[in-house]
Amino acid sequence: MRAGYLSDANDVRDRVVAALYREAEEIVRKAVRKTNPEKTWETKLDDFLTAPVTGFATMVFLLGLAFWITIVGANYPSEMLARLFAYGEEGLLRLLTWLHVPAGLVNLLVLGIFRTLGWVVSVMLPPMAIFFPLFTLMEDFGYLPRVAFNLDYLFKKCGTHGKQALTMCMGFGCNAAGVVACRIIDSPRERLIATLTNNFVPCNGRFPTLILMATLFLAGTLGSLGVAMIVLAVVLLGMAVTLLVSHLLSKTLLKGVPSTFSLELPPFRKPLLGQVIVRSLLDRTIFVLGRAVLVAAPAGLVIYLLANIDAGGVPLLQHAAGWLDPFARAIGLDGIILLAFILGLPANEIVVPLILMGYLAGGSLMEMESISELRELLAVRQGWTWLTAVNVMLFSLFHFPCGTTLLTILKETKSRKWTALAFVIPTGVGLGLCFLLTQVVRWLGLA
Repeated sequence: MRAGYLSDANDVRDRVVAALYREAEEIVRKAVRKTNPEKTWETKLDDFLTAPVTGFATMVFLLGLAFWITIVGANYPSEMLARLFAYGEEGLLRLLTWLHVPAGLVNLLVLGIFRTLGWVVSVMLPPMAIFFPLFTLMEDFGYLPRVAFNLDYLFKKCGTHGKQALTMCMGFGCNAAGVVACRIIDSPRERLIATLTNNFVPCNGRFPTLILMATLFLAGTLGSLGVAMIVLAVVLLGMAVTLLVSHLLSKTLLKGVPSTFSLELPPFRKPLLGQVIVRSLLDRTIFVLGRAVLVAAPAGLVIYLLANIDAGGVPLLQHAAGWLDPFARAIGLDGIILLAFILGLPANEIVVPLILMGYLAGGSLMEMESISELRELLAVRQGWTWLTAVNVMLFSLFHFPCGTTLLTILKETKSRKWTALAFVIPTGVGLGLCFLLTQVVRWLGLA
């Protein structure tokens, strides 16, 4: 990356754009007579959505509303898909047994690969099928350019581009899609910053872990409202860290002058529902899910082998957890949790099932039947506290991107160096935050 060359090029472009705008304003001043026409509803709505206070308040409200609809709406189809895959698993077992396939190979194919694929599809597909159409609806209505307009000031202060806000929003659905969306940023320097920081907003694969931790240990008697508030706070923390890391990158590795954000706000228009559904499902949901499945299938094979191959009478999974345990304790986790995050590299959705697999010494992915059973396992039998839950949430928010996102970053940047940095930066932030929080809380005797 030739930062100096890019900086000069951006500077020239900024001056050209500024000169064009000055010329246009001069022509308008001479040729157009303003008669103070009555404001239309579009003008009033535009003023409301782009004002400093109401603009940000609306953005937070709509973001929270989209999360709530996605979280609540995804529960039922997720359960239906999980049951469907369970039936499929039984049918596949019977078919392979009828074909006299060796038992070891049957378990490997069904309990290793097929069950992992089932987890990924049943957890990822419903939220994406809800969130992406909502996102596309706001895009078609013309709201998202207003969000970019509102956030441009903050991102420009951090040395980046307002369009990064749009890629960040896409990251809520899937970070791989967010990385692909970075193509809308013209400046290579700013596009790279947006790519490296997209993982700081949680994708839908991490929301189940965040919601579960908030439900079990933090929401208390506030119920679903408390869970929603905690998750929203986590999201806002991720956005704040996005701005901070973007600022640090723009002052160190990716120095340069922020490019001018010349955005003509489009008129509001009625979304075309059919086009929204087709575009969001085909261009985004199926595309991202396909990549996730490609990564999850071989990962399921590896996880199954680790859980079922013994060394000295103990599964390799337990050996690895024991080796990681001292380091994990220093950051408020334990060896099983940290190993679950590492093995969850293919897809964040399988982190919690992997934790359960490790604690219960199961040979394949598994899920507890109820919240109360899960709370007893984690809090009573494994000694989890609120600090453990907070650290799990922090590390879920700030750790390496999933395999699908890393593969996408490699394809978009065509650079192993930037892909490696995309892995190291969020992981370093997560380890540092968990370590500091754990040591401070323990020093104060709060947990």
